[in-house]
Amino acid sequence: MKYYVIVGEPSGDLHGSKLMRGIAAVDPKAEFRFTGGDRMAEVAGREAMLYHYTQMSFFGFVQVAMNLRTIFRQIDDVKADIERFSPDVIILIDYPAFNLRIAKWAKAKGIKVYYYIAPKVWAWKERRVKALRKYVDSLYTIFPFETDYFRGHGIEPTFCGNPLVDDIAECRKLLPQRNIFLAENNLDKRPIVALLAGSRRSEIKANLPDMVKIARRFPELQFVVTAVGWIERELYEGYISDVENVRYVVDRTQQTLAMAEAAIVTSGTATLETALMGIPEIVIYHVPWIYEKLKPYFLRIPYISLVNINLGREAVRELVCANLDIDYAADELRSILKGGAQRERMLRDFDQLREMIGGEGASDRFAHDIVKSLQ
Repeated sequence: MKYYVIVGEPSGDLHGSKLMRGIAAVDPKAEFRFTGGDRMAEVAGREAMLYHYTQMSFFGFVQVAMNLRTIFRQIDDVKADIERFSPDVIILIDYPAFNLRIAKWAKAKGIKVYYYIAPKVWAWKERRVKALRKYVDSLYTIFPFETDYFRGHGIEPTFCGNPLVDDIAECRKLLPQRNIFLAENNLDKRPIVALLAGSRRSEIKANLPDMVKIARRFPELQFVVTAVGWIERELYEGYISDVENVRYVVDRTQQTLAMAEAAIVTSGTATLETALMGIPEIVIYHVPWIYEKLKPYFLRIPYISLVNINLGREAVRELVCANLDIDYAADELRSILKGGAQRERMLRDFDQLREMIGGEGASDRFAHDIVKSLQ
């Protein structure tokens, strides 16, 4: 069968590649066409890729407004490419602003639409539930709490676990020895605190300065920024070049976490990834002052980290504000370092989270369900 997969972000590229491998294992004659990234290209070949996600990554009102002509052109290009490819199904992965437009168009064309990794409508823009119900044939979720949520809105989702679990398991099998990791990345023997400042320039600019301020309070530790390869190194170096105990590594997030004693993380999938790896964390997210005033009006949930959302309580401290109290943040970090008052409690919470999320093999289970449902 023929599968058209649409991804617009790095995490979608990762999850899309694993799903495609799983589909190919169940359907040996599978043909793919996609927008995505290098990982998906490893599965289907670069010639099967219409757009790389780096060409499609526009976030925030201003950036989207400035690139509307490009976005609409890309939507038209994807539609034309789908018609040429004539797939049995379109698989949409997150990226809702773009993908829901494709879903509406595809439904009118009579093309099956499966949505893998549902948009986070339970957090904001709940109006998108109506579009999911109307235009999507099958909805696949990766968080257990979403099942009750979508059922309550007239959609029966499929939950088979979370593909992050597979990714973490693969990473652990390939971990280098600590001394080799330190030497390869020019790190010393001080305990590591990982800094996950995000994968977008806007997130890094907003959050890394506060992370560096916290790092200055702990000269006995080394703080390691987990940089992403598609963002220029100068952006990171502009914030850390004059700080002795802050370094960075590129495209080695999970390896860095595995070597870390604790982490400071922005919101998003990284908070869940850190917890599933058993690394105590605090979450910081710099927001404009007006967000603090408007938050109750457009954020439908009390937490921003996937750890707390899944557990239904503040298991990890969330510091979401326009002006971070560095002393307070430093105290929160100190409490989760070895010997800290909150460390063991947090690790127990992470054990419960792993049990809720489920074990390895999620990508293969999702793939099997998708292929069998189409057959």
